Amino acid sequence: MNDLQALARTLYGEARGEGLLGIRAVASVILNRAAHPNPRRFGASISAVCLKPFQFSCWNQSDPNRPKLVALDLSSPAAAVCLQVAWEALMGRLADTTGGADHYHTVSVSPPWARGMTPTATLGSHVFYAIG
Repeated sequence: MNDLQALARTLYGEARGEGLLGIRAVASVILNRAAHPNPRRFGASISAVCLKPFQFSCWNQSDPNRPKLVALDLSSPAAAVCLQVAWEALMGRLADTTGGADHYHTVSVSPPWARGMTPTATLGSHVFYAIG
């Protein structure tokens, strides 16, 4: 799977219900992870970041949406929006509205890793953090 496909599918799996602002924010997190100075931390490419085990729940083997994600028709309306954002991101045309975030979670959960941390942004139903 190439970077464009992996990014578009990850955006669909993680943020399709968030609207354009939320989809772009998740794309920024992926770009921020790919730019990390230690490629072993998150992955050395966009597709490696997206597909790294247990980083994005939509790709987990146990996630019920994973088979839909793999078989996704990228021309469907919601997927086409994610594909457009992925293209913008890969072309360097995406403004980072997350404050350099490399992590996020939904507002409905409080993961242990986020305790005591100050969010860089809250956009839609996601809270963003720059952990490094």
